[in-house]
Amino acid sequence: MIVMKFGGSSVASADRIRHVAAIVANRRQRRPVVVVSAMGKTTDRLLEIAGHAVAGRRDKALELLRALEQFHLEEGGSLDGRVEGLFVELSELVRGLAMLGELTPRSIDAISSYGERLSSLIVAEAFRQAGLGAVHVDSREVIVTDSRHTQASPLFDETYSRLQAAIPPLAGKRVVVMGGFIASDRNGVTTTLGRGGSDFTASIAGAGIGAEEIQIWTDVDGILTADPRVVKGVHRVKVISFEEAAELAYFGARVLHPATVLPAIEKNIPVLVLNSYRPEVDGTRIVADRVPCTNVVKSISTKRNITVVNITSTRMVGTHGFLRRIFEIFDRNETSVDMVSTSEVSVSATIDRPAELPKIRDELEAFSQVDVEENQAIICLVGDNIRYTPGVSGRVFKALNGVNIRMISQGASLLNLGFVVAAKDVERALEALHAEFFSELDPQVFE
Repeated sequence: MIVMKFGGSSVASADRIRHVAAIVANRRQRRPVVVVSAMGKTTDRLLEIAGHAVAGRRDKALELLRALEQFHLEEGGSLDGRVEGLFVELSELVRGLAMLGELTPRSIDAISSYGERLSSLIVAEAFRQAGLGAVHVDSREVIVTDSRHTQASPLFDETYSRLQAAIPPLAGKRVVVMGGFIASDRNGVTTTLGRGGSDFTASIAGAGIGAEEIQIWTDVDGILTADPRVVKGVHRVKVISFEEAAELAYFGARVLHPATVLPAIEKNIPVLVLNSYRPEVDGTRIVADRVPCTNVVKSISTKRNITVVNITSTRMVGTHGFLRRIFEIFDRNETSVDMVSTSEVSVSATIDRPAELPKIRDELEAFSQVDVEENQAIICLVGDNIRYTPGVSGRVFKALNGVNIRMISQGASLLNLGFVVAAKDVERALEALHAEFFSELDPQVFE
C-alpha cells in the first residue's frame, strides 16, 4: 500500500480532481490510500464566514456560505444530497455562532472541518465516476487525538489500531479516500491537527497501515534549493534525509507540514514530494539515512512574519534561573520559540505567533526590560555537511555584505545555520546566498 496526499490546489476544481484520478489510476496496483485537503481556499472561506457570524453579520455570513455551497455543487455535484446535507449543518452552525457571538477553539474546529469532509466525499465520487472503485472513510473515525482544539495531538497507539483494522481490508479492493486535517477526540468531538495538517494525516495513515511509501502531491516539483517565487534558477533536490527535511519544514519550507515526517521516521517509511501538475517529474525522495553530498547546503528556507523579543535584566547577573523564568512564561502562554541567542544578562528569542505577546511582555517586565522588533524573517541554511565544514558562517557574512544580520544560531542538530534579517532584506539575502552555495551542484543530489 501507498498513501497519496493531494493538497487544496490539486483538488481545487472538477478538472483538477479528474487529473488527480488519472494519477491515482496509474498507481492502482500499489493499493493507494488517498488523503485530500479542502478544495482550494475553502478553509479560509469557512473561517471568514465564522468571523462574520460572531461579529453580528449573520446575513453576510449566510450569503458567503451560499456562494461556497454553489462552488462545491458546481465542481462536485450533489452526491445524492450529501453535499446539500453538509451545508444544512453548516447553516445551522453559522446561525448558532451568530447567536453566541463567540468563536471558541472547539467551534473553530467544527466549522473548519467541513472543508475536508466535503472534499473527501466529492473526490471519492469523482473516482467512482472515473472507473476507480473508491470508498470514503471519515478520518474522524480513525484518527484519535487529545482535546486540544485547533492543534490536537494524535493518540498514536489508538489511532494506529483503528487504521490497521479499517484501512487494509478496504484498500485490497477499492481506493480509500480520506479527508486530511480532521480527527476526533475520545468523546467523538471533532478536532483538527492544525493548519497544513493534511500532510500530517497522510504520514499518520502511512505509519498506521505500514505503507511502503508516502507521497505528498503539491504544486511544485519537490523540495527546491530556495523559494522559486523569490530566487531565479532554483534547483530540485532529488534526495534528502528525514532530519534535513524536518529542519526545512520547521523553518518555513511550504511543501511540508513540520510534523509530517515524524511518524514516517519512526516507521522508516520513505516520503516523496511530487507535483500533481507535472506527475512525470520524479520529485524529492526523503529517506531515513544521511545523504552524501559534495555541496555544503541542501536548501535554504525562509520563515517570515517573525517577531524578535529582546529581554535584558542586569539584576540576573550571577544568579541562576533566568532562562527558566523566561521559558516558563512562553510555555504558560502556549507560544513556541524558534531561535534563541543568549548572554549572561540578556536573551533574544524569535516567535511567529505573537497573539499572546502582550501577556508575555507584561510577565517579563516584572523582572526585565523588554524590547520587541516586528517585521523580521528567519533565513535558514540546511544541510548535513554544515556540521563538518569549517567557515560556513564566514561565507554567509561575506555573501550578505550590506545586509544587517540581527541574530545568528547554529541549531542543536548541527544541520542548520539560521539567522534573522529584516523582512525588507529577505529577497536580497536569498539571492546572494543561493549564488554563494549553489554555483556548483552535486548531480547525485540536485537537478
